[in-house]
Amino acid sequence: QVQLVESGGGAVQAGGSLRLSCLGYGRTLNDDTMGWFRQAPGKEREFVAAINRGGDKKYYPDFVEDRFTISRDKAKNTLYLQMNDLKLDDTAVYYCAAGGPMTNGMVDYWGQGTQVTVSP
Repeated sequence: QVQLVESGGGAVQAGGSLRLSCLGYGRTLNDDTMGWFRQAPGKEREFVAAINRGGDKKYYPDFVEDRFTISRDKAKNTLYLQMNDLKLDDTAVYYCAAGGPMTNGMVDYWGQGTQVTVSP
């Protein structure tokens, strides 16, 4: 069974940066597309970033505006999300995801989430 464990969330002021990590347990995730989603209070979960298994193709929705960078370290079975120039609207619980088509929300495995809070 695959378990995804996120870390790196926290509180930051607008304009600041955070780096989220997602460590996979149970089996290698090197053959899976991986990604990040987020869910703000009262809103639906939305796609944030995805990376293919080779690590050479990355996908972002428009609202990211080049502020976020997804990457993976296969040797560590770990996924990252570098978030810069954070905005108030980036406040949400961020979820790591593995497997499945990904960008449409169809995912094989979810992490438990890590809270990101951006303040003025």
